[in-house]
Formats: sequence, C-alpha cells, structure tokens
Amino acid sequence: MIVGAGPVGLAAAAHLLGRDLDPLVLEAGERAGAAVREWAHVRLFSTWSEITDPAAEKLLAPTGWVKPDLTTYPTGGEWAEHYLQPLADALGNRVRYGARVTGVSRTGRDRVVDAERAEQPLTVHVAYADGREERILARAVVDASGTWSTPSPAGADGLPALGERAAADRVSYRVPDLDDPATRARYAGRRTAVIGSGASAFTALAALASLAKADDGTGTRATWILRRGISGSTFGGGSADQLPARGALGLAAKAAVDEGHADAVTGFRTRAIEHADDGSGRLVLVSEDGRRLDPVDEIVVLTGLRPDLSFLGELRLGLDERLQAPAALAPLIDPNQHSCGTVYPHGANELAHPEPGIYLVGMKSYGRAPTFLALTGYEQVRSVAAALAGDHEAAARVELVLPETGVCGGAGLFDQPQADNTPADTGCCATPAAAEPSPVTPAPRLIQLGTTSPSASGCC
Repeated sequence: MIVGAGPVGLAAAAHLLGRDLDPLVLEAGERAGAAVREWAHVRLFSTWSEITDPAAEKLLAPTGWVKPDLTTYPTGGEWAEHYLQPLADALGNRVRYGARVTGVSRTGRDRVVDAERAEQPLTVHVAYADGREERILARAVVDASGTWSTPSPAGADGLPALGERAAADRVSYRVPDLDDPATRARYAGRRTAVIGSGASAFTALAALASLAKADDGTGTRATWILRRGISGSTFGGGSADQLPARGALGLAAKAAVDEGHADAVTGFRTRAIEHADDGSGRLVLVSEDGRRLDPVDEIVVLTGLRPDLSFLGELRLGLDERLQAPAALAPLIDPNQHSCGTVYPHGANELAHPEPGIYLVGMKSYGRAPTFLALTGYEQVRSVAAALAGDHEAAARVELVLPETGVCGGAGLFDQPQADNTPADTGCCATPAAAEPSPVTPAPRLIQLGTTSPSASGCC
C-alpha cells in the first residue's frame, strides 16, 4: 500500500511492479500530483534529468511517452501534466483518487498490544470523497504523503504566533502566483512581509520584486523577516551551487534587497501578529523581544513544512525527537550538523521502524529537515521495493550523489546571526569551526544590502 500519488509515491509503485509486487496507491486528491499542482506556477530548480525515476520511465516507455528536454526546468504544473499524470495513467486502476488515509494500524491490535502483533497484517482506514469508508489489509505501507498539507507557522517557537489565526485572511503559507489576476491584485501596491530563509522565501521575494518593477510607483514592497543575521550563506550557494537554478534563486532574492524592492529585518523572531492601531486593518509583526515593525498589508509565511503523523498514531514509529524523521536517518540529514548539502546514501535500513512493514519516504522521511531532492526519494523507494521483495543485497546497495549547495556551515546556524566582526573569508567554504558564529545575538535590525556591505560578502 502506498499513500500519496506524488513523485515519490508513483515511483515506489513503479519499482514494486518491477519487482513483481502489486501496489495500490491511495491519493486524497482528484489527480496525480495534487500537492505539486498547488504550486504549479513555481519553476523547479532541478532539470528534467533530475526529477524522473528510471523505473517510472521504463513503465512509461510502452505508452509512447517522450521524456522532455533534459536540460530544461519545468514548473510544478508541467511536472504534474507531463510526467506524474502519465505515470499514474500507466499504473491504471492501481491508483485510487479521492481516497484519504485516515488511519493505519495492526489488525485487531492498538499500539499497546504485543500479543501476536507481528503476525497481524496492517489495516489501512480510507475515507473516499463520495462518503464511503473502507478498511484495506496490507502487507506493508509506504507513506509518501509528503509534508505539503502542514506548513510551519510564523511563530518562532514552532507554534502559531499570537493573533496568527485571527489574521488568517491576510496570511498565506504559499508562494503567491502573481500571474493570477486576483492574486496579483492582492499584493500589487501593498507592503508584504515574507517570513523565511529558504528557496521558497527566495522565490517569493524575487516574484514581489518583479511585481514592484512592473508596477513602478504603486508602492509594491516587501519586508523580509529573518531569525538569523546576514552572512555569506544567507542567499544560498549562488554560483557555487551545483544546481545552478537553486543558486540563482538566492541571487535573485539578494538583488531584490540590493535594488531597494525589499528590506531585510534580521534577528527577528515573531511572537505576535497584531492589527495596527490606525484602523487601517494592516498588520504589525511583534518580535519575542518586543520590537514592532511597520505595518504591512499581507504576510507570506514560508518557514518550512512538517509531517502529518496523526493517521499513524497507532503504529510504533521510531522517530527522532527533534526532526520527526526516522531515527536512523535523522543524524544523516540533521540541519544542526550538516553542511554543503551532504546527505549520506540511505535506504530501507535507515527508513525502517520498530513496526515492521512501515516506511516513511520522500519529503515525509525528512520530517522537519529541509533540502530534500526528488533524487533522494527515488533512491529511497528503489531500496524499499528491493527490501519488500526480499532482495536485501540490492536494498543495502544504495548509491546516491547529490549536488552540493555551495554553502558550508549547516542550517543549524541559521538562527544564530553572524557577528559583525566575522571575517568575510569565513563564508561558504570555511570549516564549520572557523565559521562558527558569535554566541552573542544582536538586536533585530533593518538593513539595506549593497555592494559594500560586509554582511553580504563571502563566497556567494
């Protein structure tokens, strides 16, 4: 049983078929890649050569499918239409749509019961869009449902900021599609706060800067909220990134600030979202230390995603207490330690849980850790399919080489602003020890980045 008809879930089905195992894919949406379609307007930073799976291509070949130009960068919508949906169609009735998994357990055993537990099949509870419910027995469950449905909130403590829910009509957790007329009208001529420091935040900042240029004089402007300070790694790998389009995202965000279309506020950890006192209906961000920013019209929160574990509550999962990733995988992807995008090869062994037959794969396997790539998920499910087929040698023979980000000093440093006197040459390529930031956290500050700014120096 596979949960989710996204890129990794469909690849898992293709690998299982290649092992003469019969998969069933349960997809809550009405089409393949339902989550991907929700960011259809966003262009991937990986080329077509890096986002298709070999087993899936083999399954597609008899259908007349032609692989797109390997050197081009598709949008999410193109990925869904030209690869994911054809792959789901090739799988035929092995994919069920409008099928939401509401629970997984052992037949007749809650998570407390030991007696004969291992001998019982897994039971998957499914709620269909037409109101029907069903329980399906399964030998194994591969959860590839991703993390898209559970974005992280604005609050720096991992909880919604005070007033965040009340301001829901002005708060978005997605990169805005400014080609959509209604969305464009929502942000044009207004000030928008963008909270986050990853690729999604870069994308949003670049899009808002483009809108500001197109609507020159109308007042379109962004305020970029960072919990850390500005350093050489703030804008990603830049030209050192082995995925050039990913590096370009960071450079575009830097240009948005350099050109005056966005202000960067550093060392700001959001505690509350309040309405302005002037009756305008605008919103004011308040930090943990009491600082209040100028009012904004809209807030875009891009602080990461987290796994929905609610329907797995009756299973015995072995999860890292911080990342909510499989315990054996967590040390390999921990952003508090890792640098340069390094991910050690991993597969079924690292993805296994105390509950036999359960595998979290794809984005969900990373829990709250960032920087997941499709290539990682494809290799995961190749290994898992081999393990389920009893080919343990192939399952253990995991090979994975990921492009480096060009940024040393792991994401664990993101919340610790770089001291103003940190030498510029401790940017992207210093050893972690040399790049260690000052333990002193400066007060939040509003900065403009220019070519002479020491904070913008370094490798990128």
